[in-house]
Amino acid sequence: MSKRKLERLLNLTLCLMATSRYLTVREVAELVDGYEPGNTADSEIAFRRMFERDKEELRELGVPLETGTPRTYDEEIGYRIPRRDYALPDLHLDADEVAALGLAARLWSSASLATASAGALRKLRAAGIDLQAGPAGLEPRVDVTEPAFDPCLAAVREGRAVRFRYRRPGVAAAMEREVEPWGVVSWRGRWYLVGFDRGREGTRVFRLGRVEGTVTAFGPAGAVSRPEGIDLTAVVESAEPRDLPEQQARLRLRPGTGWALRRAYPPQGPAGDGGTRDTDDEIVVSFRDVERLADQLVGLGADVEVLGPDEVRAVVRRRLQAALAAHEPNAGAGPAGTGPAGAGPAGTGLAGTGPTE
Repeated sequence: MSKRKLERLLNLTLCLMATSRYLTVREVAELVDGYEPGNTADSEIAFRRMFERDKEELRELGVPLETGTPRTYDEEIGYRIPRRDYALPDLHLDADEVAALGLAARLWSSASLATASAGALRKLRAAGIDLQAGPAGLEPRVDVTEPAFDPCLAAVREGRAVRFRYRRPGVAAAMEREVEPWGVVSWRGRWYLVGFDRGREGTRVFRLGRVEGTVTAFGPAGAVSRPEGIDLTAVVESAEPRDLPEQQARLRLRPGTGWALRRAYPPQGPAGDGGTRDTDDEIVVSFRDVERLADQLVGLGADVEVLGPDEVRAVVRRRLQAALAAHEPNAGAGPAGTGPAGAGPAGTGLAGTGPTE
């Protein structure tokens, strides 16, 4: 829908809601910006056709458009929108409901959603709802770190198909996917795209953290719609494996760091010369989801090096390279077998080998 048409429909809705009597088509033309009936027969016909299309579109949108005669002696049909059937009633919320809304509106860290939530807060205040400030030190956030989040969400809203490269677990190379997106879902701290995969000809779930490169929307707006009655969260839950096999990863920590990991997984290995352990800073951690482990390891930055397995090393290196590219667009990867900018074997940048901490 074009901006001009949207403004015209909004003006028409406001005009017909503001009147207490039925307005004729000619009165609508004089009062509503966007209509230009003109003085010729052709322009009059074009105006009336436009009005008929707008009238039907309002009804399709659920606007209760009434027809009647403006005055008892008039034969021409008039139009109005009864406020009692369309205007929202006064909003009354309990204190706990107000607190929940205020907390939810401050939740998003994504720029696009932050703008929408700020607008919602302004509307609540305009309705006379007092949104108290939250407790001191409480700052709710939902971190949306996946670059694919915003373009996928925009494609869902616009009803357009998307194309992207996707790396499946256990597969080294990413593959091109073409998807009709139905929705973006958060489940167990992860973001997923649910939609119809045109290449696989079926419903598929994509973890946004595994999308590589740029997400490209294509096709006309409104061409993709979500099927009726589908529960996107249930689709994601059924698609994700419940019992992943337990694996182990070997890490080397910078001396004096990584105490949470050290407490959970004490260092292992025989004592060396001098009564000390050669491997005091090497630990073995258990994990089931490599992406979750990578979240924790990347957060340690240069304080950790992944010694194995290769799958964990590759995921950590990929994330660090993406972070480096985001902050230094001209920076390239280091030599073969290293992480970004000459980091250590895991791409985590141990002291003396990686980027500035």
